[in-house]
Amino acid sequence: MAMQYDVYGNLFGLLAAHPVEALQRLKIPMKLDSAGLIQQSICYDSAKKWTVSVSWGFAVQVFRSILSPREIEMPSRTFLNWYRRADYTAYAFNTRPVSRNPCQKPFVFYLSKARLDSSTNQTVSEYSRHRVTHPPCRWKMPDPADLDRVEVYKKPDPHLWYKSPRRNCCRIISSKARSLVVDVGVCREGEISEI
Repeated sequence: MAMQYDVYGNLFGLLAAHPVEALQRLKIPMKLDSAGLIQQSICYDSAKKWTVSVSWGFAVQVFRSILSPREIEMPSRTFLNWYRRADYTAYAFNTRPVSRNPCQKPFVFYLSKARLDSSTNQTVSEYSRHRVTHPPCRWKMPDPADLDRVEVYKKPDPHLWYKSPRRNCCRIISSKARSLVVDVGVCREGEISEI
């Protein structure tokens, strides 16, 4: 069953939580791992106190602070109702307001390239930072603005749709000055995919 939403403006919040809507521009990752394309994985860099949301094949968001999966999985209201009213109950899905706190504005990294490493049977996708001005933040914690790119490793799983829960988990492999390396895959024992 197809759904249509009458919205306009910046659809990033909707697409990051539901990247299946953006399939036209995602042909390369779709060929590499079509079952993984609509998957959002959430993990944490506990040393830096960052929340990382990977919408595989589309974008990665890095937030200052630890945010719950329940909050991150809801599309942020970067879009407007077509009828120009601020009625956020008019949608068939829950949304979350864009944070008013300048420190919680996400740093966004868009897919720049993706390939399959045949020696490890893993996809390697790279996401480059969307260079926009961020408001000043006084929090005394590492600044995601120092990141240039995020690299994501993921094994394709064509049977993902038949597994429960379908959401993958992600793990921070390396967090250096200019780059973040993340592994996305089947949740391991003790890992939580949703709250």
